Parts: sequence; structure tokens; C-alpha cells
Amino acid sequence: MTFVRILGIDPGYGITGYSIIDYIGNKFKLIASGAIKTAAKTSFPLRLSEIFTDLNLIIDEYTPDAISVEELFFNNNVKTAINVAQARGVILVVGCQRGIPTYEYTPLQVKQAVVGYGRADKIQVQKMVKTILNVEILPKLDDITDSMAIAICHAHSARFAEKL
Repeated sequence: MTFVRILGIDPGYGITGYSIIDYIGNKFKLIASGAIKTAAKTSFPLRLSEIFTDLNLIIDEYTPDAISVEELFFNNNVKTAINVAQARGVILVVGCQRGIPTYEYTPLQVKQAVVGYGRADKIQVQKMVKTILNVEILPKLDDITDSMAIAICHAHSARFAEKL
């Protein structure tokens, strides 16, 4: 029976959502989820350092086999997009340093994998995440729910199937 532990990450510099999901056979089990939060008044380099440190602690605790990260989509606010891109860079470096295969997926790929429709809205994605993971209540933060969807996307991806 196939078993893989996936760390799904919705990157951000204020809130980075994460989820640990076990994919066993053809079933999913949510192991943990949460958010790495950094304070707005903290210097930006320190915020990136906090993401680096906290992500390493999460990896130490849950030892994922793969990391799945959402790719940056174009944002009208260039400063925000650049800062999120830098947070993504930290996440990618952590995966590389830890020797964990790290995969990137666009929002369209995530929606396609979870809902079956790349233009699905947030509510449709949330309903399917709830169903797939068999949980009664989703976290209040969308960043955490999005990280769950990103992990599910990896389990459903062709890249994952090729590794079996």
C-alpha cells in the first residue's frame, strides 16, 4: 500500500498556512494544520527568518516525504507580490536544504485537482477539501484550508504518481 506524508504550504509573509496530510492507498488523513504568523511591525528580514525557523520545526516534528507549495499568481500590488515571492523563496530553500522533494502548483492546478474544475471558487474548494479529508469543520483562516488543498493537489498530481 502506498503511503506518503505531504506538507502543503500556502506561502505568505504575514501568514503562511501549512497542513500535514497522509496519503495512504487512495485515502487522505489530516495529521496537523496551522499557520506560521509573523507580526506586521517586525522587520521583514526577521519575518522571513521566523518562517524559516518555524518551517524547520514543523519538518522536524512531522518528517514529510514531500512539500507542496502554491506558486505565486500575479498580484496587483507589486510590493505584496515581491514580499510573498521572498517568503516562497525561504520555503523552497528549506525544502532543498532538508533534502525533501518540493513541488509547486498554480492556483488553477490546485482547483483542478481538488474540485475537477480550474475556475472553481473558494467555497467549492473548501467544500471539496472538507469532503476529501472527512473533517467536520475547516479552520477559520483560508490560508490553512488552502494549504490542505495544495497537499491534496500533490497527491492527485501526475508527478506524484510517477514516483511510485
